[in-house]
Amino acid sequence: MLESALNYSHSLLDKAVSSGDIAIDATVGNGHDTIKLAHLVGSSGRVIGFDIQPQAIDTTLKKVTDAGLEEQVYLHHLGHEQVDSLSLEPNSVSAVVFNLGYLPRGDKSIITTPSTTLDAIAKCLPLLKKGGVLLVMVYYGHEGGEREKNSVLTFVESLPQKSFNVLQYGFINQINSPPFLLAVEKK
Repeated sequence: MLESALNYSHSLLDKAVSSGDIAIDATVGNGHDTIKLAHLVGSSGRVIGFDIQPQAIDTTLKKVTDAGLEEQVYLHHLGHEQVDSLSLEPNSVSAVVFNLGYLPRGDKSIITTPSTTLDAIAKCLPLLKKGGVLLVMVYYGHEGGEREKNSVLTFVESLPQKSFNVLQYGFINQINSPPFLLAVEKK
C-alpha cells in the first residue's frame, strides 16, 4: 500500500528520531509535526520550533501543553532562517521538518518564500548528524508556490551525493498540484 507523502515523512521520522534527540520543526503551523517530534524525542530530548505567525505559535503551544509535552518543546516566534541564532552544535540534530506554503486555516497571503526557505535549509544541513533527515513537504498550489518549489528542487538536486541522499516522493497522477516530500539524509 502506497503512503501519502505526509505519512511517508512520518515513517522516516520514526526511523530517524529517538528518545533524547534534538529535532527542529522549521514551520510549526498547527503543531502536528511538533507533537509528533515531541513524542519521538521524549522528555529527555528537545524539539525547537519556528514560525513567523503568532497564531501558529499560540495554536502549537496549546496543543503541546494539552499533550503534556511542554518540557521538551521550545517555540520561537521567528522565521526559520534564524535557526543559526540558537547556536546549535554541528552534527547534533536528528531531524528537521519543513512544511512549505501557508498556514492551513490561516492568512493565505503569508507564505514561505524561496529566499528564507533556502537560507534555513542551508543552515540546517550542517546541524544534521549522520543518518539525520531534513524533510520538506512541498505544498505549491498557491501564488508563489511554483517558484519556491523550483528553487528548493534546484538546491537539493545540487547537494553532493557523497554527503547526502536526496529523495523526492509523491503521487504524480493527481490533480490540483499534489504535495510531495523531499527527504535529505546526511551520510
